[in-house]
Amino acid sequence: MTDDATGAGVAQVEAPADGLVLPCGGQPSLTSLLPGVAGALGAREHGEAARALLGLPRVERACVVLVDGLGHLNLSERAGHAPFLRGLVRESAPLTTTFPSTTATALGSFGTGRPPGATAMLGYTVRDPASGRLGNLVSWTDLPSARAWQPGPTVFESLVGEGVRVTSVGPARFAGSGLTEAALRGASYRVAESLGDRVDATLDSLRRPGLTYLYWGDVDKAGHHHGWGSRQWGDALEALDAELSRLARRLPRGTLLVVTADHGMVDVDRAARWDVATHPELRRDVALVAGEPRASHLHLDDGADAAAVADRWRAVLGDAAVVATRDDAVARGWFGDVGDHAARVIGDVVVAMTGRATVVDSATQTPASMDLVGVHGSLTRHEMLVPFLVVLGGD
Repeated sequence: MTDDATGAGVAQVEAPADGLVLPCGGQPSLTSLLPGVAGALGAREHGEAARALLGLPRVERACVVLVDGLGHLNLSERAGHAPFLRGLVRESAPLTTTFPSTTATALGSFGTGRPPGATAMLGYTVRDPASGRLGNLVSWTDLPSARAWQPGPTVFESLVGEGVRVTSVGPARFAGSGLTEAALRGASYRVAESLGDRVDATLDSLRRPGLTYLYWGDVDKAGHHHGWGSRQWGDALEALDAELSRLARRLPRGTLLVVTADHGMVDVDRAARWDVATHPELRRDVALVAGEPRASHLHLDDGADAAAVADRWRAVLGDAAVVATRDDAVARGWFGDVGDHAARVIGDVVVAMTGRATVVDSATQTPASMDLVGVHGSLTRHEMLVPFLVVLGGD
């Protein structure tokens, strides 16, 4: 580890022999990023540990840009569309994101500095233990209030409590949304819609000491609808790169800029897709499927044997999935330390897809959601590795 302004001291992520990347405590991760930036700003609560882990300098101003869906490998492999980011990604090592590698889960851990097992933000959809219904953590529908679901303090709240000014820049529809309240509450929210307007608002905010957070979602949107190998994804990356280059050039001297993402992406293989609703062996003993096509939580019928269901799923899916009972997944550390609330949200059986395979459930998922080209949520390197790109204004 080095203590410099580039983050170059972050250790390279090692994958297990099967090519999967497991979340692991104590290693540089998306969960440690915001606490590390808070430490760089001198926050006492987070101290030196996270800052030192990431090799960040001490600063008075910091900007964190989170680009939805911009995986480290996705960016590296299509870096020809990103002349500014290309130079940074070649000199950097990635962070690991959460499992599931999906927006609601990743933002929950990014914003709180705690693993999914502490936030109970465990997928695109989750089963509410109180109602037994399927709720959506992105739209925050059919769920209790955000503060009831995730009552722990956010990093933004902690910073504000220590007198640090925190500004969040994003679209009007995210101001006060359930996901914002659960993961990112505490910041002053500044509405800006286009990427150019968000960069302008960020630069204005950075005229004063403190932390500014900027979110951009169009790269993820292009990937979902067209695939990350598509022309449209490349166009979205080019537009992002141009504006981030402008942001970096105009940073006040000594300002820390960190660019990261919530997850990466894989493009689906239509020949490797199973539908729980129409497959007798997959459907048997399964009352509800939560999560997403790359990472499923199976909630079973009363009295069903989780080990037997897991064995059936392994027999059907073969090498296309890693299937674990809840106890096994927790023991392997997939969700970090697990609290009582999260333990009731995790499925009786948890399924992580490999390669480009997916599992859907046409009984609860819309045709549009099942027809996405680019997907994420599982433990592959393309999904789990996210950029950690650091710029110091004036260098």
